[in-house]
Amino acid sequence: MSSFPSFSYHSAKLHVESVSLERIAVEFGTPCYVYSHATLTAAYREFDSAFAGRDHLICYAVKANSNLAILNLFARLGSGFDIVSGGELKRVLNAGGDPQKVVFSGVGKHPEEMRAALAAGIFCFNVESEAELLRLNQIAAEMNKLAPVSLRVNPDVDARTHPYISTGLKENKFGIPFDEAEKLYLSAQQFSNIRFTGLDCHIGSQLTELNPFIEAAEKVLALLARLEAQGSRIEHLDLGGGLGIRYSSETPPLARDYVAALCAKIGQRSQRILIEPGRALVGNSGLLLTRVEYLKHTPYRDFAIVDAAMNDLIRPALYDAYHEVLPVTVSEENAKMYQIVGPVCETGDFLGHDRRLSLRQGDLLAVMSAGAYGMSMSSNYNTRPRAAEVMVEGDHIHLIRERESVEQLIAHERILP
Repeated sequence: MSSFPSFSYHSAKLHVESVSLERIAVEFGTPCYVYSHATLTAAYREFDSAFAGRDHLICYAVKANSNLAILNLFARLGSGFDIVSGGELKRVLNAGGDPQKVVFSGVGKHPEEMRAALAAGIFCFNVESEAELLRLNQIAAEMNKLAPVSLRVNPDVDARTHPYISTGLKENKFGIPFDEAEKLYLSAQQFSNIRFTGLDCHIGSQLTELNPFIEAAEKVLALLARLEAQGSRIEHLDLGGGLGIRYSSETPPLARDYVAALCAKIGQRSQRILIEPGRALVGNSGLLLTRVEYLKHTPYRDFAIVDAAMNDLIRPALYDAYHEVLPVTVSEENAKMYQIVGPVCETGDFLGHDRRLSLRQGDLLAVMSAGAYGMSMSSNYNTRPRAAEVMVEGDHIHLIRERESVEQLIAHERILP
């Protein structure tokens, strides 16, 4: 349980902070996402304190988990935000986030999203192509605004992570090649309503080694030196996010070691440092609470059919990702090797393979490390209402998202006359 300091057993019952998961299941039903306020706070403070007085901005990657309560908690702690859509901008503003601490990433920004971000006065656009830069310049001119821009460069660094979440290779859709980026910076006078303020890169998610981060930083710093030698003034360096967490046997660097390595590489440069952690802030702060509906024993396999499914947590089906599955009540009676599967009509609907558990129908299970890319990637496949979300703060339980109803799902649909 070392990866989950706020989740522990008391009298053989799994608790989050001071609240038993049994109590949460009774009050809010299952499936249900459960987050620890203490873990979220500690994770942010670990990153923040690691900079030790250096000018910096931590921009939480909203896509990891966009619940308003989580955004508001980070905003209160002083966090900035890394957004990838107009919807995420709206969420940040509604949650009390400071637009002057918002960076807007993503390869396909829509004109209306650009207009909304310019109107809000965000800190910076992380631009990913020349075509995007031209469009942003045009829209800023129409609005009589000066758009702050950092070009996201593609350093062609192998993040050594799952190919679906690797973003820094030259064949990926993300970022601008180095040579092209250098030419764009040096042609700044051609963009009347653009102000180049930063330099950005991001190479992927769930990185568990420091070397790819360092290699990317070295390439970005070399480009920065060339730009400064030719008269460009770069005010901030955005070195992206992607620091991984422990799901099973991974040994990712600690936040303080990650930040220390970046700062050592940057040296005494005066630029403000931005990072964009997502998973590392929220991943191990949350779990998916689910109940065993049926136990199905066959000559080939034993199945625990639970009420959570791939629509609630798609990572196992999409990435073949591992999530630890813990019993809410500890028992060693008649343990078997179970396949933890959901009710969705797909063979790919599983939450865990080959988990040795002692189970009875009606038992509760906790699918761990589900705070990132769990609820934010959930869907209504099979017309399944999305789960409730709660946050535990000490011995208090806060409902931060009500469970959807089927009536809500079909409310906007119309039958032909």
